[in-house]
Amino acid sequence: MTTFATFDTPGPLRLVQVGAGGMGKAWIEAITANPDVELVGLVDLNTDTAHQALAEKGIEGVAVGTSVGEIAAATGAHAVVNVTVPVAHHPVNVEAMFAGLPVLCEKPAAPTVAQALSLAAGSEASGQLLMISQSRRYFNSLAQLKAVTSELGEVGVITTEFFKAPHFGGFREEMDHVLLVDMAIHPFDAVRYLTGQDPVSVYCEEFNPAWSWYKNDAAATAIFEFSSGLRYVYSGSWCADGAETSWNGQWRVNGERGTAVWDGEQAPLVDASDASGGALAVPAAADGPEQIAGSLAEFASALRTGEVPDGQIHSNVHSLAMVEAAVQSAETGQRVRIDDVLQAAYTQALEAEKNAEVKAVLAAWGSPLGSFTSSLDPSLNAVSR
Repeated sequence: MTTFATFDTPGPLRLVQVGAGGMGKAWIEAITANPDVELVGLVDLNTDTAHQALAEKGIEGVAVGTSVGEIAAATGAHAVVNVTVPVAHHPVNVEAMFAGLPVLCEKPAAPTVAQALSLAAGSEASGQLLMISQSRRYFNSLAQLKAVTSELGEVGVITTEFFKAPHFGGFREEMDHVLLVDMAIHPFDAVRYLTGQDPVSVYCEEFNPAWSWYKNDAAATAIFEFSSGLRYVYSGSWCADGAETSWNGQWRVNGERGTAVWDGEQAPLVDASDASGGALAVPAAADGPEQIAGSLAEFASALRTGEVPDGQIHSNVHSLAMVEAAVQSAETGQRVRIDDVLQAAYTQALEAEKNAEVKAVLAAWGSPLGSFTSSLDPSLNAVSR
């Protein structure tokens, strides 16, 4: 289990946010609403965009600039929130971590699994936490579904139906594998959260309905196999007008003791027996923060306690690998093993890595499958800055 530098300084953690666009504005709101953190810097290549985002929220006294390192140094920042476009995730995360700053990064960790493995090694080499914000893990009703799932005995089938019809305009309507790459990582990550398992293989087909306003395939069905024998079936479309599901999809979990269903919003419904043969009840919902507020709260807690968060880069690599494997299967028409995707990505990462410290960590792993059990120096914990 990896460890990382933590903080025992008084007062809120001082954050620099990178990215001030549409999602950046949502993060500004989440940060300012959390008393455990404080926004001290905002970085964007367009400083006018940054100033405008702060003005819209009525926020003053936040340093603005184009350099993560310079703004972090000038403000005495403790950590970085990375809300840049995916292609910028790797360079921004690396710059921050090697400047001594832990990072909370928007999903996906990087455009490829190879770059995500590089980031995991960079986290170890720098001694800094890199957490990926899989914000759709943070729904109190999903936590209820997880609790119910653990009581169903052996789980045989989990399904997600995702049917929405957004007219985004812009790059999404032109990109390849738009549903798998841009959205499916959320349910793929959620099924790992529900089961505590990682898949071993996937078979996926993509297609584009005749009425689709997307240039490329905007619908897909994927069947994942897990080592326990569990099958996870994802079926989705982004050009499905009428009777749309929630953004979390419609879920069904079937186990040896019965079935639970979740509409993606409300508390799950259950028709199952508990271990003693009585009716299985849904536990009361927690009252924790949801979506990006939930991931921000877990990030802040991890930096105080040293407890490894769910979204640590080492774990999140597996969610990204599910996406990459599904894309490969759709392109080849073949079943794809997740281990093969990870191994190929590891070879790519090792060959491409330019940072000597990161390359040494990658080489020491020997394989991606053994990469997530290494330990950092325990003395890194509880560092006061």
